[in-house]
Amino acid sequence: MTAAGYAVLEEELKHRQQVERPRIIQQISDARTHGDLSENAEYHAAKEQQAHNEGRIAELEDKLARADVIDVSKLSGDTVKFGATVTLVDEDTDEKRVWQIVGEPEADAKEGRISISSPLARALIGKMKGASVEVVTPGGARAYEVKKMTLAVFPTRRAPAPAARSVRPWNFSASARS
Repeated sequence: MTAAGYAVLEEELKHRQQVERPRIIQQISDARTHGDLSENAEYHAAKEQQAHNEGRIAELEDKLARADVIDVSKLSGDTVKFGATVTLVDEDTDEKRVWQIVGEPEADAKEGRISISSPLARALIGKMKGASVEVVTPGGARAYEVKKMTLAVFPTRRAPAPAARSVRPWNFSASARS
């Protein structure tokens, strides 16, 4: 994974732990005050949010713990490799596309980042400027020409922050830990 991708995951983890978790705990606490929990929709919704948030926290912690961060700025050479930003031209339609080859967690085709394990990235690895590559995709075989290859860092979009909500600070009393 690139350093930028790692930073985005760290930012999301921090947000979920420091903002979302206390907000959800407060929602659960507020819902408990409304009486019978078996028929309390607010309580059940908050518990469901909590389960989703805690699951995502565990997933992010696992990804970050197993991440192998590669500093793209320290790579060199003239062949396509992990972290490279590649300009391709479709040989059939002359459509030009720019892709950065990144790790699985940070791949986002809409943002121009493709996973190292994608068919296109696997076909590009080791190629040089001017090379022609054929890729078998779910939509059929496509042929591309590598027009440009750089090892510059591609801008990474930050994870979107949820809408701001009023959050009460943590309550570390024994009654709040239940």
